[in-house]
Amino acid sequence: MRSWKVVFAGTAVAVPIIVFVVIQRSDMLTGSTAAAAPSPAMIAMPVPVTTVVKKNVSIYLEYSARTESIRNISLQAKVSGYIREQHAPDGADVKKNDLLYTIDPRDFQAALDQAKAQSQSDSAALDYARSNLDRGSTLVKSGYLAKDTFDQRTSAAGQAEAALAKDQAAVRTAELNLSYTEIRAPFAGRLGRNQAPVGALIGVAGAPLNTLVQLDPIYVTFNPSETDLVEIQKARATGKIGADIFLPGETKARHSGEVTFIDNAVDRSTGTILARATIGNADLSLLPGQYVRIRLAIGVQPDALMVPQTALGSSQLGKYVYVVGPGNKADQRLVSLGSSDGGLVTVLNGVSEGDRIINGNLQKIGPGASVQPLLQ
Repeated sequence: MRSWKVVFAGTAVAVPIIVFVVIQRSDMLTGSTAAAAPSPAMIAMPVPVTTVVKKNVSIYLEYSARTESIRNISLQAKVSGYIREQHAPDGADVKKNDLLYTIDPRDFQAALDQAKAQSQSDSAALDYARSNLDRGSTLVKSGYLAKDTFDQRTSAAGQAEAALAKDQAAVRTAELNLSYTEIRAPFAGRLGRNQAPVGALIGVAGAPLNTLVQLDPIYVTFNPSETDLVEIQKARATGKIGADIFLPGETKARHSGEVTFIDNAVDRSTGTILARATIGNADLSLLPGQYVRIRLAIGVQPDALMVPQTALGSSQLGKYVYVVGPGNKADQRLVSLGSSDGGLVTVLNGVSEGDRIINGNLQKIGPGASVQPLLQ
């Protein structure tokens, strides 16, 4: 009996000790977990930050436009004949006075030779008539030649002079007709598709042989609105208006020029006016009829506030930027935008000089979010 009691008492003492140890370990684990898990609201998102830039920026107007050739002509023959040779292939770029086509010149060469021979004959007749007149002038003074005969010699000399002048005109005409057998480029440009193969008989009023268009410089026409017209006229009054041309998909202009023409009336149906710029096209990459974008530099905005375009966000309320506010909190501000300059865009309102603009990780933050600014 006494032995059982002792055992029971030992058991009763041991059980509370075990329970106490387990409770202590559970509390320790719970306490360490709570201390290691910070609140999500306390995490600061690292974000790249840049300051608002103040600079003078050009003011631009942009329009859709179309290219036009300054000169576009049909090459036609001025004399009839057979095409003897095409010297420049279809689509070739040619210079002024380059030989393009030759018409068989033999008939025109023969006509020129005949005119020259007739001129030589009449020149000899004129020499005789003048000599005869000189002799008659001496004889008529001494009374050995009748006055009527002297008048006949004078008339013959005059007729011979007129005949020679007529022959000389015929020679010049024959020379012109012979020169027309060589069709040359009246200006530098690009040929089109040949329409008169070698051996074809062409006439003065026949179909054109080819077309030639001037590519450098080239016109670019566009249609500014009545509102923009006021700004363009103000800029034009102070000097030339520069123009940059962008091909579809281009972000950097490869062609430039200036505005050279504004029409004298506004289209009532559209409220726009026709305008034109003359653009250098030394690489001949612009062709007539292409759609392009034209950008006009009409002035300079001094001390414009600019931010990176990568810092812009968009919502139903409009464009916005995030500014690092007090306590490194993200402050969302709606902005109005102006012209762009490379990777920067002008902000008309919503920010101030010196503001720190967040220009990355915009999709991971929201208004009032804690951020860790990383100045770029």
